[in-house]
Amino acid sequence: MDAAAVGARLASSVIGPLVRKLFVHEGAGAGLVPEPVKVSGLVSFRGEKRVLGEKELRKVAAELVARAVGSAGPVERPVAFDEEEALATALARTLRALGDLDMDDVQAVRLGHRALARRLRDADPRVTFDLSDDAARLHDTLVDVACLHILHFFTQRSTFVARTLVDQSAQLDDAVNRIDLLLERTPSPIGEDAAFEARYAAYVIEKYGTLTIYGIDFTHSPAEWPLDTAYLSLELGVGERTRQLPIRADHVLEGRDRVLLRGVAGSGKTTLVQWLAVTAARQGSTAGQGHLASLTGRVPFVLALRTLTHSWHDLPTPGRFLTAARNPLADAQPHGWADRVLEAGRGLLLIDGMDEVPSSVREKAKVWLRDLIAAYPGNLWLITSRPSAVREHWLDGQGFTEGALAPMSTADVNHFIRRWHSAARATDTSDWELLDSYEQSLMEAVRTKGDLSRLATNPLMCGLICALHRDRRGFLPRARKDLYDAALSMLLSRRDIERNMGLTDSIDLTEEPKTQLLQKLAYKFLLNGKSEIDIAQAHVIIRHTLPSVSAAASQGTAEQIFRHLLLRSGVLREPVPGTIDFIHRTFQDYLGARAAVEEGDLSLLVLRATDSQWEDVIRMAIAHARPKERAVLLSELIARGDVAAPRRRTLLHLLAMVSLEHATELEPSVRARVEERAARLIPPRSSAEAHDLAQVGPVVLELLPGPENQEPETAVLTVRTATLIGGDAAIPILARYAEHPDPTVRSHVAQAWHRFDTDAYAGEVIARLAGDDLYVEIVTPAELAAISRLGGHSRLRVGGDLSPEELVHGLVGRPLTCLWLRADHAPDWAWLAAFPDLHTLLLDHSPDPVDLSSLTVHPRLRTLGLDPRQRTVEGGAPHPRFRLTFVG
Repeated sequence: MDAAAVGARLASSVIGPLVRKLFVHEGAGAGLVPEPVKVSGLVSFRGEKRVLGEKELRKVAAELVARAVGSAGPVERPVAFDEEEALATALARTLRALGDLDMDDVQAVRLGHRALARRLRDADPRVTFDLSDDAARLHDTLVDVACLHILHFFTQRSTFVARTLVDQSAQLDDAVNRIDLLLERTPSPIGEDAAFEARYAAYVIEKYGTLTIYGIDFTHSPAEWPLDTAYLSLELGVGERTRQLPIRADHVLEGRDRVLLRGVAGSGKTTLVQWLAVTAARQGSTAGQGHLASLTGRVPFVLALRTLTHSWHDLPTPGRFLTAARNPLADAQPHGWADRVLEAGRGLLLIDGMDEVPSSVREKAKVWLRDLIAAYPGNLWLITSRPSAVREHWLDGQGFTEGALAPMSTADVNHFIRRWHSAARATDTSDWELLDSYEQSLMEAVRTKGDLSRLATNPLMCGLICALHRDRRGFLPRARKDLYDAALSMLLSRRDIERNMGLTDSIDLTEEPKTQLLQKLAYKFLLNGKSEIDIAQAHVIIRHTLPSVSAAASQGTAEQIFRHLLLRSGVLREPVPGTIDFIHRTFQDYLGARAAVEEGDLSLLVLRATDSQWEDVIRMAIAHARPKERAVLLSELIARGDVAAPRRRTLLHLLAMVSLEHATELEPSVRARVEERAARLIPPRSSAEAHDLAQVGPVVLELLPGPENQEPETAVLTVRTATLIGGDAAIPILARYAEHPDPTVRSHVAQAWHRFDTDAYAGEVIARLAGDDLYVEIVTPAELAAISRLGGHSRLRVGGDLSPEELVHGLVGRPLTCLWLRADHAPDWAWLAAFPDLHTLLLDHSPDPVDLSSLTVHPRLRTLGLDPRQRTVEGGAPHPRFRLTFVG
C-alpha cells in the first residue's frame, strides 16, 4: 500500500489520544489564557512538567506506527515488518523537535500543519537516512498527520488561539471532520481486496491443487490426484551461459525475479506452474502450508497463453487477466484490484506455454510482456516454453534469467515410481502385493535396461511407463513410438472395456476408427496453430471426416460421434465449456504426425520444420513413416539446413539427428549425412546448444570429445550435455573430466552425482575427482555412505536432511577440513568437534536467527562463511577469533 494513503485511513478517534499524550494536561494553555504560549513549554517530555521520558515518547511513536500499519489491513503492508521498530525510532526523534521550536501556539497554527511538519523534519533530516524509501515516505506522512492533529488540539485547548485565529481554527476542525466522515461513508478498498483475495486463493488451491496421473487404474481410480501427493520437484539449471547451477525446480524464484524456463513436452513445466500458484495461494491465505520466502504474500496469476484469447492482437491488461483466463471470479474482483496488486509488487505472474503462441505473432507477445514489466516492475515472473520456441537470451533485455528443466535423474525416476504405485495402492487395496512386485521390478528394469531408462526422462513418460507396466503385467515396449502406440491403445480401448462403458452407450467404436477421427482433429489443430478449438469447429472437422470412416458414420451424427470421443476416448477433454483440447500436447503431436504421413504431406512437414510447435510432430512423423519416406524427410531436412541461416541450420540439423532415434530402418548413406552434420555442432558453445544437443539423446555421447585441449568454458558445456543426456553410458564420459585441471569443470562433474546411480557414479567418477579445491555435495544417506567408503573428501557440502548424528557416524575419522551446511542445520554446533581437522565452515542463509556461540569449542576452526543477510541470536554471534567471509 502506498504510504501516502495511510494518513487517510487514520480517524481522529485513533490519532487524537496519541497526540494529546505529547502535551501537558494542565497549566498554560489549558483554559482561557490571555496570550500565546510557547510550544516548547507545552510538551510533556521536557521541562519542569515532564511526565514522559525518552522511553515513553518512543512508545507513543511506536503506537502511532502500529496504528498506521494496522489501518492498511493484513494484505498490503506499507512497510516491511522488520522496519517498524526503526521507523518508530525515527518518528520519535522527529517529534522530539517539538520541544525545541522557537514559536508559540498561535504562530504554529498560523503556519499550518504542512509547514509545521517541514519545520520538524528539517530539524534533523538524517533520521530517515537508514530507512527504506517506503518507510521514509510513511515517516513523512505520519509527521504530516500528527501536525494536523497537533494544531487542531491547540485550537481546542486554548480559547485564546481559537478566538485569535477564527478562520484557521475552523479550517483545521473541518479538515479533521471531513476525514472522519469520509472514513465513515466510504468502504475501504483494502478490505474489499482482502476479502476477494481470500476467496481467490481458495479458488486457486481448488483449481490447481490436483494433478492428472495417466492410467493409474481405469476401473477404480479418479482422474486426478492431490498435488501434495503427486508433485515431484525436478532439477533445473539456471544461470548465465556456461555457469548453469542445478537447483530444485520449486526454488526457481528464490533470489530471482524473472525466469524464462525451458522444458521439453511432458517435462513438468505446467505442473511446476500449478505448484507455485498453489503454494503462493496457501502462503497468502489463513490455511498457509509450507514456506517459500519468495512466494509469501504473493498473488498468483496463472496465464496459460493457449487460453488467454483467440485473438493475439488483444492480449489482456491486468484488469482482464481473470476474464481472459476464464476465471469464474472475474466479475467479482473489486475494480482496480489487479492493478493495485501489481503496483504494490505483490504479483506472481506464471505465463505458461510461450511455445504455444504462433511463431508469427510471438514478437507481439514479447512486446506485451515488455510493456507489462515496464508498468509493474516489482513482481515475480515465470515464463515457460519448449526449448527451441524462443531463441537464447530472448528476454535478456527485460532482465530474465534463463533456466532449463533437466531430464529426471535415476533418483527422480525411482521416487516417481514409488509415488505412482503408492497412489495406485490407495485406490486398489486388494492388489497391494502385486503392485509391490510391479514397483520393484520396474525400478530394476529402469536401472538395467538402457532403452527404458532413456524413455523415462520426464513425468509424462514415467507415468505412461508405470501405467503400461501394470496394464501389461510387466511387459513394456522398448521404443518411444511403441510406447505411445501402447498408451493410446490403453486409453482408447482398455479404458471402456474395464469401465464397462460400452454397454451404456449406443455408439460402439473400436480403436481404429477412434484413432482415425482423433488424428484428423489433431492435424487440424496443428495446421491452424491451435492447442484448443471451439466445439463447433470440432463438429465441422468430424462431419467432413465421417464419410471416409464408415464404421463411425453408420452410428450417429457428427455431434454424437464427437460427444462419444470426448467422453470415452480418454484423450480429449473440455477444460472450459465450449472448448476442447488434448489431455497432453504429446498426444496431439503424435496423432497429428500420423495423419500427416498418411496424407503424404512430407513437403509440408519440412516446410514447418523451423516452427517449434512442429518439432515433435516431425520426430513422430519419421517414426510413423515407411523407410523410403524417412529417407526423403531426413534428406530434405539436411538439404534445407545446408542453405539456411546459422541458427536455423543448427535447428534443422539437430532435428534430423534427434529423429534418428525413431528411424528403425534407414538407408545408411542418409544416416551418415545426418551424423556428419551433427558432428559439426560438437562441442557445444553455449548452454542453449548443450541443451539442444541433449535432446538428441544418447547417440550424441559417441560424438562428445574428451577433455584434452578443451578450454574450461567448452569443457563445462560438454559435461553439462553428458549430464543432461544421463544414463549409464554418460558415466565414462564424465569420468574423463574428473581430472580436468580447471576446478569449475570438476565442480560440474561433482554436481552431476545426483543424476546417476549413486554407487556406480561414486566408484567411476567421484573416486577420480582430483584436488581438494572443490566441494562435493552429498544429499542422501546413500551418498554419505558412498563417500565414506571412498575414504571421505576434504571438502563436503551437505544438502537434504542428513542429521548431525548421521554425518558424525559416516565421516568420523575422515580427512574433513571444509564443511558447507545450512545455517539452521543444527541448534548446537558442538558435534563439529568430532572433526578435529575442520578449519572452514560455510553456512547457507537461514530465514531464522542462528546461535553461533558454540562454535568456539572447536579447536582449529578459523574461517566462518556467512550469508550477508544472516541474522544471529542475541549473544550468539561468532567469536572474534574467526575470520569472516561471505557466501551466497
